[in-house]
Amino acid sequence: MTRRTFHKLVALGAAGSGIAGAQSRLRIGIGCYTYHGLSIDGMIEQLKALKIDEIEMSRGEFMLFSKPPLERFESFRRKIDEAGIRCVSYYTATIKDNADLDNSVRFAKALGCAHITGDATGEILGRMDKRFTDEGLTFGLHNHFFKQKFAYESPEDIVRVIEKLSRTMGCTLDIGHIVSCGYDTVDAVRKLGPYLQLVHLKDIQGAGAEVNVPLGTGLAKVPQVMEELHKLNFKGLVAFEYEKEGQINDDVARQVAYARKLA
Repeated sequence: MTRRTFHKLVALGAAGSGIAGAQSRLRIGIGCYTYHGLSIDGMIEQLKALKIDEIEMSRGEFMLFSKPPLERFESFRRKIDEAGIRCVSYYTATIKDNADLDNSVRFAKALGCAHITGDATGEILGRMDKRFTDEGLTFGLHNHFFKQKFAYESPEDIVRVIEKLSRTMGCTLDIGHIVSCGYDTVDAVRKLGPYLQLVHLKDIQGAGAEVNVPLGTGLAKVPQVMEELHKLNFKGLVAFEYEKEGQINDDVARQVAYARKLA
């Protein structure tokens, strides 16, 4: 067999098996705020039942404003390690000063993750850029909806800041908050594509509020967003979030299944 014939056979085999031109699937995980009404053990049981093996830690008792002890992170890490679940990102909320910056690094490393999500304004952003780069971490600036004006509501708000910083500093895009703030989700993915590190996947009933609805039933254009992420060949976590009170387990299971079909 000649070398040319061999390579032709390899190419034909790859095409026949679907390898050539195959589209990689998106990584579907969960933002832990979804289960803020459950105990840690109860949350882990739900994650295991759904076969979720990647998460972002975003529960309030772990955020910086709660002044959490390091032991809380260490205990949680032991539990998820045992369950075969990996924490890929830590949601800090706002980083205000050097103490917050120090703690965000300590807590992320205790969780075993290399990514941090949160927000900050002003000169501390430069210090964050240097520190996270030195520590081998990345940071995703998070857009948010509040009743009062927030620094990062539109895609342009985020781009204006992170385009001046290193590649360490990117974006964690919450498509639900994009809708709540009155912007288009597909447009946001396109504008923020070069900076995307992580995506929060949720659907919202309408602008001006945070009423969560099942994926595909609100204004977030979830199928189109997932299509855009595929076009970007996005490799980061797509973390489903559902900000509802009460019994949510069945709703979450249905929505994770929906997200996986689009992945």
